[in-house]
Amino acid sequence: MLADRFGESDLAGHLVPLAAWRPYPRASDRDGWGDLEPARAAALVAAGEARLSQPWPVLLASVFAEFRRTGNRSHWEQPQFARRSMLSDLVLAECVEGRGRFLDAITDGVWLICEESFWGVSAHNWGKRWPDSLLPDTAERIIDLFAGETGGLLAWTLYLLGDQLTAVHPVITDRIRRELDERIITPYLERDDFGWMGLQGGWVNNWNPWCASNCLTVALLAEQDEPRRGAAAAKTLRIIERFVAMYHADGGCDEGTSYWGRAGASFFDCLDLLDSATAGWLNVWSDPLVGNMGRYLYRCHIDRDWYVNFADGGARVGVEAPLLCRYGRKIGDSALVDLGVYADHLRRAGHEPPLRITSMGRRLPELFDCPELAGEPRPAPYIAAAWLDGIEMLTARSEPGSAQGLFLAAKGGHNAESHNHNDVGQFIVFQHGQPAIIDLGVETYTAHTFSPRRYEIWTMQSAWHNLPTLGGVQQSAGRQFAAREVSAQVDDDRAELRLDLAGAYPTEAGLRAWHRTTRLERGDQPRVVVHDTFELAEPREVQLSVILAREPRLTPTGCDLAGEAPLSIAWPTGVLNASIEAVEVTDDRLRPVWGERVWRLLLTTTGAVERGDWTMTVG
Repeated sequence: MLADRFGESDLAGHLVPLAAWRPYPRASDRDGWGDLEPARAAALVAAGEARLSQPWPVLLASVFAEFRRTGNRSHWEQPQFARRSMLSDLVLAECVEGRGRFLDAITDGVWLICEESFWGVSAHNWGKRWPDSLLPDTAERIIDLFAGETGGLLAWTLYLLGDQLTAVHPVITDRIRRELDERIITPYLERDDFGWMGLQGGWVNNWNPWCASNCLTVALLAEQDEPRRGAAAAKTLRIIERFVAMYHADGGCDEGTSYWGRAGASFFDCLDLLDSATAGWLNVWSDPLVGNMGRYLYRCHIDRDWYVNFADGGARVGVEAPLLCRYGRKIGDSALVDLGVYADHLRRAGHEPPLRITSMGRRLPELFDCPELAGEPRPAPYIAAAWLDGIEMLTARSEPGSAQGLFLAAKGGHNAESHNHNDVGQFIVFQHGQPAIIDLGVETYTAHTFSPRRYEIWTMQSAWHNLPTLGGVQQSAGRQFAAREVSAQVDDDRAELRLDLAGAYPTEAGLRAWHRTTRLERGDQPRVVVHDTFELAEPREVQLSVILAREPRLTPTGCDLAGEAPLSIAWPTGVLNASIEAVEVTDDRLRPVWGERVWRLLLTTTGAVERGDWTMTVG
């Protein structure tokens, strides 16, 4: 798709030289910064002023070591990320004001960050000499997500304020260039063994375009040797080609919607940078896969900030509205632009928490390349349905063009997806834009999350998804544990997903077949129907889990869910016994999404069974 269409020598020949490339106004371009809308400019200066009175956070070796000692990573990440947010605010404030008032504080931030032993985070300490070390090996320069982010921030600082910082003292800009070369550019050019690159085989995910976009940024903005600059751009094409190779034609992100911002969106960042740096020569915006990667987000949108959240994706996603507008404009998709404008106006009206866009490479286009955000509000696309046959995900709503009525999402897939949960056959249901039957998502990341013990975490297990457990046996992790016979049908009256989820269970489950049809029926009385038929090798107890965001009250035919709008779940009560568990939500990542508790409805056979034919309706 990329490397075969844009050869290395051709790319180098079309690359705009460093001295001539002007992606955004520099601080010295007072007309460019003076054109900002006055209220936006005042807000940027105010944000910088607030930073002047804040002390720079301290980063301690003992706090870095906590990840290996206790599994906690957030104690290190919070102050490390805070330093970068402070510097970003100070840089933009100086660019707007242009009087030198923020330069000393910017120098402090730059110097502190350059003095850091490791630009990555404690969870990404993978030194070769001491792989189990509590502290990073400063002799080995590792490029992880946040080393890349740090490099990108310093490169944009150099681009925007290089002349002003040099006027304070040339040692500052010299230091930035040397650190960027040693920590980012040289290892990016010389090493092929970072797993996220995919250049030595293996599977890649959002790390690939996220890291590559920042390394490309550093090379394009800070590398003064044009052949090396061109080599970095060419290597970026080879790297993100590996990311593209992992994608299905439907553009679906199996990592979940909250990861799209650093998967498909970071791929967009790479393409956008190369488009700009080649003056439009490298242009792939009409490619169907590039378009579908962008459309994935509105195909998963439910209402407001609610999105389909399979895998580790969060159910409430703070999307970067400017990025959506730019992506939609590039691919010629007004629905994606509409979603960006919709999200921006929701945020401005206070209906969503403010999104902190900390990457300077995304803050600048927000200021200079998003005219749509100055216009009138727009409704979200609220598309009728989408079937992504590659990642095997169906979404549908009963009232297209509106959040009212019922929304269904269901999936097949396999249990080795990126950020996988054991969830083949999972489905969720929303009513009037609010959650009813849910996917819990993921708790705060710890060392446990990305270890061999991942599936000891309750939210990763099939018993905590809307799935069956067979004699105590749940789904297993691995590529071989996958849906079979997957198909979908979408028309004006209904949208349904059919599959056999037996392949997701290990042999000891004794499951010969479990055919599930999950269907949204439109009409005067829309409903979701889940029809399960199964056959076991021998009789055993079967239990269905249904995870609920609203408190259920049992009735003779099923249960009613609490809430302003009536919603009932019905099942064959003579065949299945019902019990309800209230689960306290204590995790800091889940509590803002679901509140203080969720409920698990357990539907259990009255005894051991060998086969079954059940229908559950929601409406």
